Amino acid sequence: MKLSGREKISYGIGAVGKDMVYMLSASYILYYYQDILGVNAVAMGVILLVARVFDAFNDPLMGIVVAKTQTKWGKFRPWLMIGTVTNAVILFIMFSAPPALSGSGLVAYAAVSYILWGVTYTMMDIPYWSMIPAFTKGGREREGLTTLARSAAGVGSAVITIVTMLAVQTMGQGDERTGFQRFALLVAVLFIVFVTITCINIKEKSTVNMESPSVLQMFRALIQNDQAMAIVVTIVLVNCAVYITSNLVIYFFKYDFGGTTWFNSYTIFNIFGGAMQILAMMLFYPILRRFIDSIRVFYVCLIMAIAGYVALFGLTFTSMKQVYVLFIPAFFIFSANGMLQVLTTVYLANTVDYGELKNNRRDESVIFSMQTFVVKLSSGIAAFVASLCLNIFSLKSGDTTEAEKALDLSAGVSASAKLGLRMTMTILPVVGLFVAILWFKKKYILTEEKLAEISGQLRNGQEHQ
Repeated sequence: MKLSGREKISYGIGAVGKDMVYMLSASYILYYYQDILGVNAVAMGVILLVARVFDAFNDPLMGIVVAKTQTKWGKFRPWLMIGTVTNAVILFIMFSAPPALSGSGLVAYAAVSYILWGVTYTMMDIPYWSMIPAFTKGGREREGLTTLARSAAGVGSAVITIVTMLAVQTMGQGDERTGFQRFALLVAVLFIVFVTITCINIKEKSTVNMESPSVLQMFRALIQNDQAMAIVVTIVLVNCAVYITSNLVIYFFKYDFGGTTWFNSYTIFNIFGGAMQILAMMLFYPILRRFIDSIRVFYVCLIMAIAGYVALFGLTFTSMKQVYVLFIPAFFIFSANGMLQVLTTVYLANTVDYGELKNNRRDESVIFSMQTFVVKLSSGIAAFVASLCLNIFSLKSGDTTEAEKALDLSAGVSASAKLGLRMTMTILPVVGLFVAILWFKKKYILTEEKLAEISGQLRNGQEHQ
């Protein structure tokens, strides 16, 4: 039975909520603790990176827990709901650091809350994406649902990109610390509401029965699925490029683009970029797929992103009097990012069938636990790189007051610091994307013809059982 419209919409709504939460953490946690609360940039970078190393062990274990779960509500929805509620609470706590804390106490608070946030996000994210191969038949239906979910997730990310700083300023009435606390509470509540809708309307269908493997067997299965590992590395490279830029773009507008209206320019840039990301998922990607296969779309996206970063780097050496000139590189970068989010999830879902054929076991939860891990690992690496950039070039904003907003803060920044910021947020991503192209071309073999062959072999195997 095909998925109903209500099921598809409900699944997509959950994606909106969870990616609102993720983008708020990924893009603004460094800014909140380092700039507003005064935690050392390198200390924050280390915290974010160490938390991701911890996830290397936590995420696959969560995949095992999900695989072993058997309840009358299924094995995915209970953890999806538990993870959502706990993650929403931790999100609010993370952006509500007590004013009395300072120094090492504040560092400890940031470390503990961020690690707990990562653990609880895993509890929710793994079962969410694991449901795709569990209640779709594969092929176009799976790709269609994945596209919808990734498009919805892109909407959630874009909403946070567009409204966060405006909401923080409005809700905090100029006090960014209070603004972030109130905005985090709003996002947390919406997150719970959206995922509840998903859990009510989505029920996973029966999957291939399998004996729950041990931890050792599970890690072995991941290592043996060479296509899953190929996509994992690709996701890390692509997301590192994206998150390095997203972490530093607010500093670029404040200290390089400059001007007394830098905040307005930053907001306009994010509105345009968010819109392009949504359009790319919902319109550009489906159009391209009508004419070329998904692998060619992937190469087109990477070339677009590289072209956008090169154009952005070049434009930074012009006067940059108007933010609208930056729409040119923004179009390429954000559009490529939107389509790449869809593609990497489609590819990862495809490796589930490949792994079943190769290893005689269908490991949805474990494969998708890797997606959760590598996305968070990418954000940790990117945040660490961004923190080094901020520390080396002495870029620190502080809790911006209304008086400070009236100043051109870029005037006091040296040319070398501006150049270092520009290169970190453009040249480094370009290098990562070039490596991604070479790696993907060498390692990924799941063409549409190969996938059709695998599906046929799996059907034949089931018929002979």
